[in-house]
Amino acid sequence: MGQVIALLPPSLDPNLLVGTGTSDDAAVYKLSDDLALVQTVDFFTPVVDEPYDFGRIAAANSLSDIYAMGATPLTALNIVGFPVGTLPLTYLVDILRGGADVAAQAGVSIVGGHTIDDREPKYGMAVTGRIRPGMQITNATARPGDLLVLTKPLGTGVIATAIKRAMVEASVIATAVESMVTLNKEAAEAARATGISALTDVTGFGLLGHLLELCVASGVTAEIWFEALPWLPGAVALARQGAIPGGTRRNLEHAGPDTEWRDDFEEWERLLAADAQTSGGLLISVPEDRVAALVDGLRTRMTPAAAVIGRILPRGEALLAVRRTVPAGSGS
Repeated sequence: MGQVIALLPPSLDPNLLVGTGTSDDAAVYKLSDDLALVQTVDFFTPVVDEPYDFGRIAAANSLSDIYAMGATPLTALNIVGFPVGTLPLTYLVDILRGGADVAAQAGVSIVGGHTIDDREPKYGMAVTGRIRPGMQITNATARPGDLLVLTKPLGTGVIATAIKRAMVEASVIATAVESMVTLNKEAAEAARATGISALTDVTGFGLLGHLLELCVASGVTAEIWFEALPWLPGAVALARQGAIPGGTRRNLEHAGPDTEWRDDFEEWERLLAADAQTSGGLLISVPEDRVAALVDGLRTRMTPAAAVIGRILPRGEALLAVRRTVPAGSGS
């Protein structure tokens, strides 16, 4: 999709503070010296079987891009595709109820939306938020010497695929759902309170894909420490059993030319590092002297994870480097 957007003429509006140029999480448009709108949209097909949980996950995922800009969400419009006449309308009610419950938790008003008859259910939101111009946090300002902190465990893509193949236990599903429905609100508040360099979230392009965007936008290289990555329960075992989604394989293929694997990794490990996430956590680039305060703030707010997973380096030949162990003296 980024290649398609690159073919379109860029906006020359001086009030567009953040557009498509950096593959950031949302657009930022200045209305006045004190107010800017932050806008984003996301929707997808079900990743779990329960309609209510699907609605909650999709809503949390849609709101995440607002939080990933350091902004506050205000309103949302539902976007729905539903197979009328094929599935009971009670399923649609449950999906929308799940989305409404998460929106209410975020203090967001759902002000309308649009529904079409579609062969496969789809749900998400177009979300509008606000921020003071100049206070937005983008993915283009990471600096060498920063450490990378992740606020949710990885593995939702693998688990969602295992659900479709009926090869996963209920307890594994429940833990994954709990992570996916958790808003990134608390993580964003901790990041803003700390004073960080750059911010994005980890969703469909996976950890490697979203980190690659950050490196391109910031002109840096990122090193990831595989053994420091947090995983949802069951994700590693399911990946070894082959529960790999197509999106994860495409993510690894896309990141491949720009990734240096500095140790020996099995194929399933490389795929796990690229796993396509749904409603993943925030990926925060933070100066090393502030990482302890950030981790403490995340733990105080009980985010699903507060893992130091790598560091930002000066731009090298490869944009991404993955090593197995955490290097001595890393500051983590």
